[in-house]
Amino acid sequence: MRWAALLLLAVASITPRSAAAADYHREELRIPMEAAGPRVLEAMLLRPSGTRRYPLALISHGTPREGMARAPMSPYGSYRQALEFARRGFAVLVFMRRGYGDSGGQYAESSGPCERRDYMRAARESASDLRAAIEAMRSRADVSTNGMIAVGVSAGGFASPALTADPPPGLVAAINFAGGRGSRASNEVCDEDALVRAFATLGRTSRIPTLWIYAQNDRFFGPELVRRMYAGFTGAGGRAQFVDFPPHGEDGHFLFSRGIPLWTSTVDGFLRDQNLGTRDIAAMPAPSSIPPPSQLRDKGRAGFADYLSASPHRAFAVSPKGAFAFRSARRSAREAAEAALAACAEYAPDCALYAVDDHLTETANAGSR
Repeated sequence: MRWAALLLLAVASITPRSAAAADYHREELRIPMEAAGPRVLEAMLLRPSGTRRYPLALISHGTPREGMARAPMSPYGSYRQALEFARRGFAVLVFMRRGYGDSGGQYAESSGPCERRDYMRAARESASDLRAAIEAMRSRADVSTNGMIAVGVSAGGFASPALTADPPPGLVAAINFAGGRGSRASNEVCDEDALVRAFATLGRTSRIPTLWIYAQNDRFFGPELVRRMYAGFTGAGGRAQFVDFPPHGEDGHFLFSRGIPLWTSTVDGFLRDQNLGTRDIAAMPAPSSIPPPSQLRDKGRAGFADYLSASPHRAFAVSPKGAFAFRSARRSAREAAEAALAACAEYAPDCALYAVDDHLTETANAGSR
């Protein structure tokens, strides 16, 4: 109890940095959806800080192989990717579908037994969540659903062409990063033929331009299966531009999150072809001016530099002798603080919070006086 009280005090007493000109507006939202119940859907909106209406870019997440990994997911897991689309003039909505993160409702995307998959069922359920998110944005004064795009990764990448098969008014393009369903282990996909058939079914009615981005060493959906999915979709009439990226890291399935500088030029070309986005890409947000803890050595200072560029919500903990840890992309400042302290405690028993997001804690301020 004492530790929890100290944590609450530390988070509550953070000292804001001076109010710098904010280039981007960030807002945490709850998206109404009847099937999600009173808890509704968890979401985060990121857009340029101007006063006009920005076209919507909807980002849809993937599905972890282990069901227990769905609850810890947060919209901030896609913050850095959302920022890239906000830099290109979009109002970006990252939301959690039913059964993920803090969203309400039951997980609705089950496709049945591995040997007899009904992937179209998952496609319909995912697309219904996307539609709920879009409908919630239609009444906003800062978002336009005319000229909107759908962006998805993995299971969310499968949801994007699913949305184009029966497009809501205003949807003009979709981007599929490593899209698919049914990967239960490295290079093992349940009922591959059913997945190919599902993409073909979507292609029969999809006429909206789509961009498909896959890496050659994707261990969820390998190159041969991807070629079959693409052939099924386009052979049935779907419009798709396929980009085959070289191997990236140990598993190219994570190119969307770990290879942002590699895919942005490809996305820019696609957006230009569709006359979407801005031609002048906005600058990245200015980095925080928080100084590093004085007790950090070279490795710790490098870690603190990584912290400053990490996704919110984030927290940095450090011990008097320089042991440190940080955690990022968490649902709340308190959750980030708890995770950072727990991680730092593995190295030293006397860790304290130094910073939460772009703010120093009172403990850190006291140490600098």
